[in-house]
Amino acid sequence: MRRSYLDYAMSVIVSRALPDVRDGLKPVHRRILYAMKEGGYDYNRPYRKSARIVGDVMGQYHPHGDAAIYDAMVRMAQYFSMRVKLVDGQGNFGSMDGDPPAAMRYTEARLARVASEALLEDIDRDTVDFQDNYDETTREPTVLPARFPNLLVNGAGGIAVGMATNVPPHDLAEVIDACCAYVDDPNVSVDDLMQYVPGPDFPTGGVVIGRKGIRDAYHTGRGSILVRGKTHFEDLGKDRKAIVISEVPYQVNKARMVERIAELVRDKGIEGISDLRDESDRDGLRVVIECSRGAQHEVVLNQLYKHTPLQTTFGVNLLALNGGRPEMLSLKDVIAAFVAFRQEVIRRRTAYELRRARERAHTLAGLAVAVANIDEVIQLIRHAPNPESARQGLLERAWPAAEVAPLIGIIDEPGHRVADDGTYKLSEAQAKAILDLRLHRLTGLEREKIEGELKEIVDKIQEYLEILRSREKLMAVLREELVQAKTKYADGRRTELQDAEFEQDDEALIPREEMVVTVSHAGYVKRVPLSAYRAQRRGGKGRSGMSTRDEDFVSQVFVCDTHTPVLFFSSRGMAYKLKVYRLPAGQPASRGKHVRNLLPLEQDETISTAMPLPEDEDAWGDMFAMFATASGNVRRNSLSDFTNVKANGKIAMKLDEGDRLVSVRVAEGGQDVLLASLRGKAVRFPVTDVRVFKGRDSTGVRGMRLGGDDQVISMSILHHVQVTTDEREAYLRYATQKRRQANGEGTGEETGLTPESAATAEISADRLRELEAHEELLLTVGDDGFGKLTPAYEYRITSRGTQGITAMDLARGKGSAQMIAAFPVDPNDQVMVVTDGGQLIRCPVQGIRIAGRNTRGVRLLRVAQGERVVAVAHLGEQDIEEAAEAAEAQGGAVADPAVADTTPPADAPDTGGDAPDPEQDS
Repeated sequence: MRRSYLDYAMSVIVSRALPDVRDGLKPVHRRILYAMKEGGYDYNRPYRKSARIVGDVMGQYHPHGDAAIYDAMVRMAQYFSMRVKLVDGQGNFGSMDGDPPAAMRYTEARLARVASEALLEDIDRDTVDFQDNYDETTREPTVLPARFPNLLVNGAGGIAVGMATNVPPHDLAEVIDACCAYVDDPNVSVDDLMQYVPGPDFPTGGVVIGRKGIRDAYHTGRGSILVRGKTHFEDLGKDRKAIVISEVPYQVNKARMVERIAELVRDKGIEGISDLRDESDRDGLRVVIECSRGAQHEVVLNQLYKHTPLQTTFGVNLLALNGGRPEMLSLKDVIAAFVAFRQEVIRRRTAYELRRARERAHTLAGLAVAVANIDEVIQLIRHAPNPESARQGLLERAWPAAEVAPLIGIIDEPGHRVADDGTYKLSEAQAKAILDLRLHRLTGLEREKIEGELKEIVDKIQEYLEILRSREKLMAVLREELVQAKTKYADGRRTELQDAEFEQDDEALIPREEMVVTVSHAGYVKRVPLSAYRAQRRGGKGRSGMSTRDEDFVSQVFVCDTHTPVLFFSSRGMAYKLKVYRLPAGQPASRGKHVRNLLPLEQDETISTAMPLPEDEDAWGDMFAMFATASGNVRRNSLSDFTNVKANGKIAMKLDEGDRLVSVRVAEGGQDVLLASLRGKAVRFPVTDVRVFKGRDSTGVRGMRLGGDDQVISMSILHHVQVTTDEREAYLRYATQKRRQANGEGTGEETGLTPESAATAEISADRLRELEAHEELLLTVGDDGFGKLTPAYEYRITSRGTQGITAMDLARGKGSAQMIAAFPVDPNDQVMVVTDGGQLIRCPVQGIRIAGRNTRGVRLLRVAQGERVVAVAHLGEQDIEEAAEAAEAQGGAVADPAVADTTPPADAPDTGGDAPDPEQDS
């Protein structure tokens, strides 16, 4: 089996898929061209049916499928596939739109002139080796005596077994110039040859960007070349431009490219295009893309380059058969192999011509001797009884060479020289030629012609001998023939070469503009220019920030510029990254686009966190991403682990079966992590308690021990401040009194509350000021609509992995409540509370009571029977300014925050911070 497979592999490599470096052809192409030459289908003959040609090839040389032979012939006739066409086709031979050619019974073809004169010429002069065909009924050439490096000029592509080749086409004139440079100096370097061959030249034109890929390909045989279509802009008037594509990259299906552009426009993948049409005709290619009014046409063009086949990469793999073996070749290797091959072709052709010239000279020498002795020859023939006697008489007699002797001396044939006595003996061939001589050749004029032809042939023999004796003379012939081919067949470069520094970066063309990015609870996202909000600030009422439906509401709003990267972390533990300019643009009141249309999310996958990051990715190395899952696991990674996120996402955290990612926050080493659970527990521990993980495929470490069906609902990052129990209790009383005074509830001595007046034996005035400077208020909300503010100092720092301490008293009241939100807020912030019945309230934080941990709080939203709070969103001070009216456009009822009921009901006890609050540690 091993032997059979190796035989098959070598057959594919040597006899099917890889071109020969000498003529640049695979066996099927070589057989097609040779069969057309043998069949008389030359460039100066009438066209013949393609089916006839395919039949000749299949019947004599290539015993494979007729479709494979026809496809190979069709490609050699396509102007958009071959840099120099080798087959002249008549009829439908396909198009750049991917249209297939007509059936072989309809099309006609013949050899192109360049194939007949530059690839097949001299094939009948013993220039190349021949071998038996597949059934040994005829002979076929092993290679064609090509006069130019066809491998480079027309390129090649093929997949063998374990190897593949992909050679780009080049300009004929440039390649021949490089060959001449190598002929002049065999020690020329690849860099010197690149002065003549600066890069590929594709039949469809286009623009090659950058030189590095070309340099790599020419030096090593492998390289990646960036190719773009050729475009220009046309004015449409009224601040509108049109992008006109006049050339497409090599091997790009134009129709599929236009379809791809249309798909991106429909799916909002590319914005700023108002119309698209293909105006190509027999005069040339023309695809018109009209830009919308106000759209930046340079940006649109760069988006087309990035997302469509208007820009492609040609992977060079310069693999060819050299000496019958597959070999990776450099530019110089290909040229050197071709020049060596041409030397052998010219040597063999010259030796063949020398043999033919000597044979003719030998015959002419005999005729010349006979003419010089014409009377004696005629007399001998006349008296001979039969032709055989005449022949014997001519052979036996020594004839005077007379004036022919010097010419015979130049021929200098062994065994056929003039004797010392000036006589010459004829050979069998000469005697036969004399007997076949017609009488009219005996006239004086004909005798002069024989002598003239003999002298001419003698000159040729001398020339052939000089070529064979002198390498310099042979190389001069080689060079001259190369220049003739260049003069006759070169038609000028089509592909433009541009240096990489002139390439415009896609992002560089996108203007920097402040954007308001809005993410809704249901997963809708959009970006709106900040100026769209500022333009209406004087109206007093503000404007709608997002049109939402049902119980949807704005969950995240942040302001950044168009170049800011945003990391999206999903509940499945995946990370996705988009620049802000990639987010769908919208109006202040529009809903936006669902994130599922932007990211490859699964059916039940949702976005847990949208995190704007610094644009300078070098600064990410000093920052950390802290992950928290519903099962209580946490993990800390360097943010630099997410600099390279592909379009299909990147695994951010490995999750156990049934677990989900709850939150991701940027953290620093000097901060604390606060995890809150559904059952009203919370644990606070230093960020440094979680080591930095090097990989992203682990589930992390235990951050909080959960009991029963409890699960983590949120993670917050807090300042790291150590306080004692007495300081916590004292500060809680101080914060409560200060809030009441700010709300106008305080009287008497509390009106002038200061740190000095509030200081007690447990805490000094300076310590109060210090704690107040680092104050963080944690909002905790239950699904029954109750909530409270608690200073973060109340949550003492413990070790990770514990069950934590009470964050909210859920046992009080009717029924069994659950804590659904816990996060830090600022006194000037607002929060959005929404129920599963569509009830929603935007409530200012300033109106929420400060209370201890082990309390229930006050009513934030009055929920109906059987209704529960399902989500709480945090709107920062800046977010309130930019999206203040976002909730008013949704379908549910909205409570006015100005008259929000933030006082406890009559049946609810006042659970303010004045009551004792024992730490109920687990």
